[in-house]
Amino acid sequence: PINCLTGSEFFKFTNMALTATLLNSAYLGGRCCRRKVLHPLLGPLLSNSMSKLYSSYRRPGSQPEKKPTWQNIDFSFKKGIDVLKTQLSMLKKETKDYLIGPGGHPFNQYLLEQTRVLWEFRSQEDLNKWVISSDVEIGGKSEVYLKLGRNNQAALLYGTLNTEVPRDGETKYSGYCSMRAKPPVGSFARKKYYDWSNFNSLYLRVRGDGRPWMINIYTDPYFSHQKDDLYNYFMFTRGGPYWEEIKIPFSKFFLSSRGRVQDDQHPIWLDKASFIYTLAISTLGFTIGDKVDGPFQLEIDFIGLLNDRAHTEEFAYETYKKNPEV
Repeated sequence: PINCLTGSEFFKFTNMALTATLLNSAYLGGRCCRRKVLHPLLGPLLSNSMSKLYSSYRRPGSQPEKKPTWQNIDFSFKKGIDVLKTQLSMLKKETKDYLIGPGGHPFNQYLLEQTRVLWEFRSQEDLNKWVISSDVEIGGKSEVYLKLGRNNQAALLYGTLNTEVPRDGETKYSGYCSMRAKPPVGSFARKKYYDWSNFNSLYLRVRGDGRPWMINIYTDPYFSHQKDDLYNYFMFTRGGPYWEEIKIPFSKFFLSSRGRVQDDQHPIWLDKASFIYTLAISTLGFTIGDKVDGPFQLEIDFIGLLNDRAHTEEFAYETYKKNPEV
């Protein structure tokens, strides 16, 4: 569709994209604002610009990177034009879906929706939507791998857990492996968030080896002191040759920060970021860290959402009233 645009239409679409990008980054200030605005615009022209997508961890005792960032830039004008066409196509599709209704579905169909499949694993392209990591990032010795299962009908997450602490003099705990979905991204590297307000439960079909896994729901908060906040719940697999379907209500997820359960608990915000203080859902992940050395494996058929009308619980944990009246 982009190839059929005239010159005036092409610049019109480009101006719309630039305006949307600038408005999306307008809440930032100073140097941070310039970086947030320029990266979506120049990012398509620069290869390896998103190499460090999640972690900027630097091991204790290691030297910081002294090479300037601009020396690592590999400028490609042809690649920039190709990616620009792709971004404009994405922008066109987003606009069309927005005019149709929530999530690209008519409003009456959206209201009657009872189930939704978020991720299923049938090809390598489905696996590319996920990122695996382990304590190797902090000097540990655990190993984790991700591949398609038998007959390309599931994702197989497997590896070996090793709780040996790295000898850097600072790290006290080790032994974890994780699998995390890449956050959704709109055209021109705009952040997007999930809207799960139409559902009340997470629904999975898995086959494990009897080891417990922690399911993590990541948020993208507005305030920096909340950047390590996670919503967690444990998934206990029974092992054996049979698949199991697990339903976890969102009311069971508890709030933690840097591995510590918080006293001030509150339910997950399942809708998009409507106000400046909301915690919008950005992605979901699995973590194993049961302090047991040895091999592990987990097969995942699909991950979806369910609206269970029989579940009426709002929140499973005790909450405290701030500044109570005397």
